[in-house]
Amino acid sequence: MTPGDIEDAVAAAMPRAVEDLKALVSIPSVAFPGHPEEEVRRAAAAVESLLRDAGLPTVRQIPVAGSFPAVYAEAPAPPGAPTVLLYAHYDVQPPGDPALWDTPAFEPTEIDGAVYGRGAADDKSGIITHLTALRAFDGDFPVGVRVIIEGQEEYAGERLERFVEENPELVRADAIIVADCGNPAVGDPAVTTSLRGMAAVTVEVRTLKDALHSGAFGGPAPDALSALMRMLVALHDDNGDLRVPGLEKGVFDGDAGTDEEFRAGAGVLDGVSLVGTGSIADRIWGSYAITVTGLDVPTVSGAVNAIQAVARARVTIRIPAANDPKTALSDVTAFLEAQAPWGVHVTFSDVSVGSGFQAPAGGPARAALDRAMTRAFGREPRDVGQGGGIPLVATLQRQFPEAELLLFGAEDEAARIHAPNERVVIDELRRVATTEALFLLEYGAS
Repeated sequence: MTPGDIEDAVAAAMPRAVEDLKALVSIPSVAFPGHPEEEVRRAAAAVESLLRDAGLPTVRQIPVAGSFPAVYAEAPAPPGAPTVLLYAHYDVQPPGDPALWDTPAFEPTEIDGAVYGRGAADDKSGIITHLTALRAFDGDFPVGVRVIIEGQEEYAGERLERFVEENPELVRADAIIVADCGNPAVGDPAVTTSLRGMAAVTVEVRTLKDALHSGAFGGPAPDALSALMRMLVALHDDNGDLRVPGLEKGVFDGDAGTDEEFRAGAGVLDGVSLVGTGSIADRIWGSYAITVTGLDVPTVSGAVNAIQAVARARVTIRIPAANDPKTALSDVTAFLEAQAPWGVHVTFSDVSVGSGFQAPAGGPARAALDRAMTRAFGREPRDVGQGGGIPLVATLQRQFPEAELLLFGAEDEAARIHAPNERVVIDELRRVATTEALFLLEYGAS
């Protein structure tokens, strides 16, 4: 096959790719506790079927301890050819408040050349990227192919990390493509060379045996919610920089654009300031960040005149690539305990950690990817960092130090992943799938 044949094959496959994407997005495969497990398993079965259809001779679901199954596929390498591992995940974030969505989260909707729905970008676009690239070869692959599609990356990806550590031969490869990233903007090609690590914990504050009438007891009775709020507010200073000892500001040797570009991409409202000090790149990729991602407290609509006996918050820490997430988590929990007022009882639970990633200098796989991406996008890619973490990447880097890890995908920065109205641009998906297919052709010939 020639590069032109590849481009034609991917273009011809796109209508089917869009329909397959819509079918996957329609499955609410949220792997968080409390969501229907049968829907996650239905997504695994759908992915298994799609991989069989892509011409891979070996396809099966593999149990992962404490998690949902991974879908695994394999095709042997032609004599002398390298092997490439393709990674994505089929689980998605919860949709959140339905009222914030312009279209229903799990009713994929095509509008102005984009598909909207939870998981359309993160990361069902990654699955479709792999499928569309593989279909271009009609079962005659120029490299060995191994595929692993995870089922619980968004909630507890470290479970697949343990599986990889225990089953290294199953996923060993010369190059690894992680299709769970994206470009700074649609049509602006980039390879992600740095990932933040992540840690998350639930902090619980208890003050009373039971909630109390605020008229009869308000004043001296300690309010758990007020105590928790004081602890959380203490995490940042008035500029928005962190006050936690050990979580120092860092520097990132790369470009993340201007403050104005960031404001536009993030949708920051007029008159609202950005948080923290330093360059955008330093704040996103070189420094720690702490976000309160959830609160267990009474809703405004369900509020009663009571002093709360218990309050909980989910606290997430984003960690520079070279730093240790367990140490950062320890620093944050110690700081929160030190800030707890009035002798309140503080406990921590539901801990999750994931290491960051810093790519070494590129080798033959990166050179082949650069050529493929330049042809697919019409311009050379640049190196970028990504604020989000992918738990498996650090494990793959540690387990297979000779393999080249290549991180790219269709999740551009305006895709609103983890937010309402998530979307993927169809033409961006085509360019990314073309890149991957051209890479497989180039790398197989190198």
